[in-house]
Amino acid sequence: MSGASPPYALETSADGSRGTLSVVVPAHNEEATLAEVVRKVATLSSHRETIIVDDASTDRTGEIGRELAESDPRVHYVRHERNAGKTEALRTGFALTTGDMIVQDADFEYDANEIPAVIEPILSGRADVVYGSRFLVRRATRVLYFYHYLANKALTFVSNVLTNLNLTDVETGYKAFRGEIIRNMIITSQGFGFEVEVTAKIAKLRCPIYEVPISYYGRTYEEGKEIGLKDGLQAFWFTVRFNLFCGLRSSTAARPSSSASTRASRPTRACGPRGSREPTRGDRPARGWGDGRGSGLRRPRPRGDVLR
Repeated sequence: MSGASPPYALETSADGSRGTLSVVVPAHNEEATLAEVVRKVATLSSHRETIIVDDASTDRTGEIGRELAESDPRVHYVRHERNAGKTEALRTGFALTTGDMIVQDADFEYDANEIPAVIEPILSGRADVVYGSRFLVRRATRVLYFYHYLANKALTFVSNVLTNLNLTDVETGYKAFRGEIIRNMIITSQGFGFEVEVTAKIAKLRCPIYEVPISYYGRTYEEGKEIGLKDGLQAFWFTVRFNLFCGLRSSTAARPSSSASTRASRPTRACGPRGSREPTRGDRPARGWGDGRGSGLRRPRPRGDVLR
């Protein structure tokens, strides 16, 4: 590709200022939607940077991602050499951000124009974490799989029982965080385990959490949806594991310093069965991310890195 063709043309925010919002975009074979998603995000007045994490795509996602990074200094592209799943892609992206808030999973199932509503409770100082709920107040929602709806409701119910929260959509792909919180969080799950793991650990931190209604334009399996029965069963196990067998010390490398967060004081223990204990990142001095699993990256970084 030579030069920026029209589909990849990016616009700056209205006043040309550098915002506070970092957007992490995990991508696996998303050649059809990646450019448009990144273009929409780049027009937001609060936009600071977009981190595209290519999870070993086999289509033109990598080519498009590099083109986007070359056409806008606020867009950064990195690639996993091997497919490691959504959680690993997010862990990589979070470590590369510099913004105060991070919205993850900005794919074509979610409307980037609704990001300002998602991050507003954080900008106003009322929340540390915001979930965009597909069920709180129905907006435009594509009608799809009933079994997925039941599984999501059941998973949200189990998560709420264990966290004592009253969330309506734990599996939402739109989650916003203060940067300090998510960059210091110790994320150890795999595949699609991020949603329930981060919910359990946010609950342990006792962070103020808000939900806002969002639209949802879901995809069919023919259109690229990847989550399946195995991922759902794994998510239930992660919900139990990270709520019952994971303490605060092994959840975060540093507690939030903002007055918007309430400091937790409960006793902690490492993740794992009772009576067993393996060293975790939470047992070391708080230095942020540095476990060598794609999160100990340094800034600044060249565009087009291959992460092993």
